[in-house]
Amino acid sequence: MTALNDYLRNQLAADPDRQLVKDLTQDRWFTARELQADADRLAAAWVDHLIGCHDRLLVCLENTAAYWPLNQAAWSLGMAMHPLSPSTPITELLADHAAHHYHTMIVTPELAAQLPATFAQTTVDLATGTLHLAFDPQLLAGRTQADQSAPDQDDIALIMHTSGTTGKPKRVGLSQRIIFNAARHNAASNRMSQDTVAMISMPLFHINGQVMAMLAARVADCKLVIAKKFSASQFWSQVADNGVTWTTVVPTMIMILMLNEKANAAYEARQAEIHLDYVRCSSFSLPEDKLRGFEDRYHTHVMEGYGMTESASQCTINPYGAAKIGSAGKPVGTTLAIRLADGTVTTEPGQLGEIVVKGDHIISDYLEPHPDSFVDGWFLTGDLGELDEDGYLFVRGRTKDIISRGGEKVAPAAVENVLDVLPFIAQLAVIGVPDELYGEAVCAVVVSRTPGVDEDAQRAELLAYGRSHLAKFEAPTQVVFVSDFPRNATGKVLRPQLRDQILGVHA
Repeated sequence: MTALNDYLRNQLAADPDRQLVKDLTQDRWFTARELQADADRLAAAWVDHLIGCHDRLLVCLENTAAYWPLNQAAWSLGMAMHPLSPSTPITELLADHAAHHYHTMIVTPELAAQLPATFAQTTVDLATGTLHLAFDPQLLAGRTQADQSAPDQDDIALIMHTSGTTGKPKRVGLSQRIIFNAARHNAASNRMSQDTVAMISMPLFHINGQVMAMLAARVADCKLVIAKKFSASQFWSQVADNGVTWTTVVPTMIMILMLNEKANAAYEARQAEIHLDYVRCSSFSLPEDKLRGFEDRYHTHVMEGYGMTESASQCTINPYGAAKIGSAGKPVGTTLAIRLADGTVTTEPGQLGEIVVKGDHIISDYLEPHPDSFVDGWFLTGDLGELDEDGYLFVRGRTKDIISRGGEKVAPAAVENVLDVLPFIAQLAVIGVPDELYGEAVCAVVVSRTPGVDEDAQRAELLAYGRSHLAKFEAPTQVVFVSDFPRNATGKVLRPQLRDQILGVHA
């Protein structure tokens, strides 16, 4: 057994009758004994169907408590699990299967009904729910028994897609060693313990839900509440009803909570029952006014961090009680530096360049090789940033998002942070658009709080504010109003798609 598998089994054996996981959809808690029995039952079903070590598993499920024993069962056998969105259309699922040859799948009943007749199917009834299993007989042809070899620390545990905000997503293979190391760093830096009640409303097909929340909760031996999905109107009732003290969010969720009338009414009604210590926020920088507004209104802390799929979630987090608003905090279990344009790697403050990282929770290659992403042991993140004199990281955007205006470099995130204080802005993204004279123009794309009303006045106010509060080359010269932004699964703005949308290009 690996260190990860030993830990997961021992955790459940320590106190079998302890309630560990609550599935909000089912409105019930599951004990350690039930979770272990589910993991054993599912592992046995796979072995009976000739599935074992080094086989590949595709999962398309909504958030469910069944993920807890599912993960444990797969990893105990040495399987590599690839979670995908439950909304994945059958054509895309089959295309992924054809490209990467998954020996078995666990899918929603709707997807199971659409699978070709060539797939063998069965169901496994667990305490946490009934799972629909499918198998590819062609890949299992000639087998007489499952490979029950002992897993290795470096066997792939999770296959995840990168967010793909600037290009085609890459496939990231995260070993058992990597995700266990990441979860331990996450649990410690997020002050998670047996007294913590954590809640997941982020999708479990994403690295944040899988490692930052679920696996870290297991490492910390805390209780875990699983919501089917994020609901602003239900969020505060879920926190109050279940004694939630910690959760992980993205900035989009924070801004929705601030704007949602039902969410604000629920908080006012249940405030005395809410004891949310803090929320961990990641994916992209939260504007300072939004962060302070959330903390003041909801009497909690927002702890911003920085991470990515390639690092099995976080690389940095703001230390509890010593946060610097606007920063992504300090490295945790990670060596972090800035790589300058000439290839020099530095930790000197004030040097703007590409963020590079290495550590025991960071990949050394992708499943399909991309050697240009690694230099001298460093992973090149593609993100632009700088360190301050105290070692806090400030993320300035993607290197590919940098706007080149007349030879000057403009970091969109820096411009957004300045402009976001304007009261009519609900959401803001700054992008570069073609300019015959300067190469690129700085364009502010705005979702207004009063859509369709006073846009000319709002445009004039934004342009004037930019001219008076930004360097001349940074100030927007164009303002476009839209109803919403194209986003990925975690709410991150897809800037290339937004740029195409603004320019009238349809992929």
